[in-house]
Formats: sequence, C-alpha cells, structure tokens
Amino acid sequence: MRQVILDTETTGLEPAQGHRIIEIGCVEMLNRRLTGRRFHQYLQPDREIDAGAVEVHGITNDFLIGKPRFAEVVDEFLTFIRDAELIIHNAPFDVGFINAELARLGVAYGQLSGYCRVLDTLVQARRLHPGQRNSLDALCKRYSIDNAHRELHGALLDAEILAEVYLAMTGGQVTLLLDASREAGTAESAAIRPLSATRAPLRVPRASAEEQSAHLAYLKFIAGKSGGPSVWEKLAVAGETVQ
Repeated sequence: MRQVILDTETTGLEPAQGHRIIEIGCVEMLNRRLTGRRFHQYLQPDREIDAGAVEVHGITNDFLIGKPRFAEVVDEFLTFIRDAELIIHNAPFDVGFINAELARLGVAYGQLSGYCRVLDTLVQARRLHPGQRNSLDALCKRYSIDNAHRELHGALLDAEILAEVYLAMTGGQVTLLLDASREAGTAESAAIRPLSATRAPLRVPRASAEEQSAHLAYLKFIAGKSGGPSVWEKLAVAGETVQ
C-alpha cells in the first residue's frame, strides 16, 4: 500500500479570493513505513502573502523571490502522488487549493481526484475522539509525539509529524523505520542462543468457550465505538480460534 502524507502552506485562507500555494511538502510511505522519498517545493505565488499567514508559517514574499511557480513543478508533483492514497489533515483546505492551482493550468490537468484518493485524518480523529480538540498539535500531545521543534508551521515538517500521528491513530506504530537495512543488520548481528534439547516444551494455554465468548463481545463493543470491525473480529467470524 502506497500512501503520501501531504501538507501545504498558502498566502491566505481562500483560493476563491486568489490566494495561492507557497509550499508543498510530501513524504512517501509504503506498507506503513516511511521510505525516505519526499517531494518538497517552495513556490512563487505572484501575489502578496497575508500578514496573518506569515505569522503562522513564517514564509515571506522576499524569501520566495526566484522560487519556481506551480506550473513549473506540477508534473513532478503529480507524478509523485499519482495512484497513492493522500493522507491530509483537514483535507478540504489543501485539496481546494491544489484544485484551484490545477484549474489555472487548464482543463487538461483536471482535478486532484483524477490522480489519487484522499484520506482526511481530521475526520478520522473526530470519529475517534468526539468532542475533543483534534488539531495536529492536540493529537501530538494525545499520542505523545514530540513536536517541540515545531515553532512555526511548515509543509514538510507538518507532513512528517502527520505521518507519526496517522500511524499512532491507526495502529499504535510511532517509530518510523527510514532505513530497513539498518534494522536487518541489527537483527543479523544479534547473538543467537540455541535452546537446550532437554528443555521442557512451553505450555500454551487455550481460551475457554466462556473466555472466547467474552472476547467476541468486547470486540463488538470496540467495533461500535470505532465504526467498523477489528481485525480480530474478522478472524473470529471467519472461524479462526481465539488464542
């Protein structure tokens, strides 16, 4: 499964008012592990950045002088995200801006939905934590993800943080292995101690019928809270024995 975590920074809040994207940050994830591949680009918007926006992301018009325009990087960007699942926090904001930029280039480029599908982690967080604050900062605090280095918003930094938040929300994995070979090398170098031939076999306790029934009841409770069956419930329904 290929996923791309994406974030943008803009000159303001409304593309309908002519506001533009000034930074795109993307990180790639395959099978829930970051690959190290990124797409990151600052963009010349050809308009002034709102003062309120500068306070949020710290990007100034002077900094963007000489940076490419969206039209110059659009093909590389679309190639990077094509056929992936885009993971975005508050997706309507970023998708609206990207679609506005594509529309400026003509009908040949279409809309973002023609290149990839989108998963909105804000919608997901609101379903998991109803009635609570679900900003990226709030989720970092809830899932004990360190974002102390995040003094200002930045598209690439926010995409990297969102990757950790997404993994924590969907399975508890917050350690991102950027170098799979390093992990493999560590495993190979670990000392291997064979078991004694006279060692008694391990006792494997089996769940009783009553325990299995209680387990299934709890899985149904989880499904009701999360809006869908868990992996364990699917296995149980398929006839797998609950150990």
